[in-house]
Amino acid sequence: MQISDHIHALKIPFQITGPSGQKIPRFVYAFLIYGEKICLIDSGVAGSEKIILDYLKRTGKSPEEISRLILTHAHPDHIGAAAAIKRISGCTVAAHAAEKAWIEDVELQAKERPVPGFHSLVGGSVPVDRTLQDGEVLHLEDGLTLRVLHTPGHSLGSVSLWLAEDGALFSADAVPIAGDMPIFQDILASVRSVQRLASIPEIKFLLAAWDEPRRDSEAYRIMNEGRQYLQRIHSSVLKVVGANPASEELNPMQLCRKVLVDLGLPPIMANPLVAASFQASLKEEIRDQQDLLKI
Repeated sequence: MQISDHIHALKIPFQITGPSGQKIPRFVYAFLIYGEKICLIDSGVAGSEKIILDYLKRTGKSPEEISRLILTHAHPDHIGAAAAIKRISGCTVAAHAAEKAWIEDVELQAKERPVPGFHSLVGGSVPVDRTLQDGEVLHLEDGLTLRVLHTPGHSLGSVSLWLAEDGALFSADAVPIAGDMPIFQDILASVRSVQRLASIPEIKFLLAAWDEPRRDSEAYRIMNEGRQYLQRIHSSVLKVVGANPASEELNPMQLCRKVLVDLGLPPIMANPLVAASFQASLKEEIRDQQDLLKI
């Protein structure tokens, strides 16, 4: 779907495998910025190149017009088709330095962050041609510019992108969706990243990877709800831990299930990634910085 004069959004459906083998429907957005050349933001899961190339054809474009692919972070639903896209288009690939190792060696990622069905979601490793830094400005064709915003939390090297000419903020997975599956690495960094994005004035489009495109005041509402969701999660983790006798320490999956119940979230969300997210609230380094995590 076309979002603005330059931006096109592609909603890519896929499935993840739950702990008991059940298939859970998900989706991810990839974005195309049309200028003299094309900038693609994220590639979707393995096989998504078919959806992307079909859209290019329907809008009168060719794969060779993709000059760069920006990967907002290294998770499977964002890098899955990157190797295929690079092979087909010859584009350059850019990502934050902290994500580089997992993009260039997907087997390392599979080992360090095992995800059920990982190899069905990722079509192979791809070299990162350019490492991105916070505040860097990427000059696209037709006078368009993308400012790189390092927004860690969901992952160490997650980046968001600000296209000032269209008032568009590509937030990837930096802003959690209230009630959706909570996955993050550092809860305090996540809150700070959401606050940073919400401080950008005159956002016309909030373009997240795991939410529908949002416009104007709704964009700020979603970011505020995302911050409050993180704060609620943190309070719930501390509540559950505090209510549990010290002699009966919960393991991560037990804690995960109890927190999901306290938050009113479906038990199907209980998996090792969500459990690891909840464990972030127990890290000693956040104890002295609780103010950002209070509701």
